[in-house]
Amino acid sequence: MPLSEHEQRMLEQMERALYAEDPKFATALEGSGLRTYTRRRVYQAVAGFLVGIALLMAGMVAQQIWISVVGFLVMLGCAVLAVTGWRKAPKPGEQQAAGGGAAGRPPSRSRRSMMDRIEQRWQRRRDEQGQ
Repeated sequence: MPLSEHEQRMLEQMERALYAEDPKFATALEGSGLRTYTRRRVYQAVAGFLVGIALLMAGMVAQQIWISVVGFLVMLGCAVLAVTGWRKAPKPGEQQAAGGGAAGRPPSRSRRSMMDRIEQRWQRRRDEQGQ
């Protein structure tokens, strides 16, 4: 079930308002900044992992087990963040296809695909409630 003209206009107005209110947040939601964000998150996790190693070693040298345990937990947490961030990062080809530009696909097409997913979810919820 496609959106009516009124609903499409309302959605476009909401998008414009979001861009006007917080352009940095809006561009982060587009996806072009997603790859940069996830890469930065992975780098931060690697740096945290190195801090965890330093804490582990410091605890061993100072013979304080609790410092070593904290270092290990920091290492474990940062490793999980790095792996999940790495898996969520879009592939270079996907970024170019979704990006849009002079040579790429216009951004309105990616918005339509997003709207299609939203419509499918809405329809699925309506079907589940009806049964």
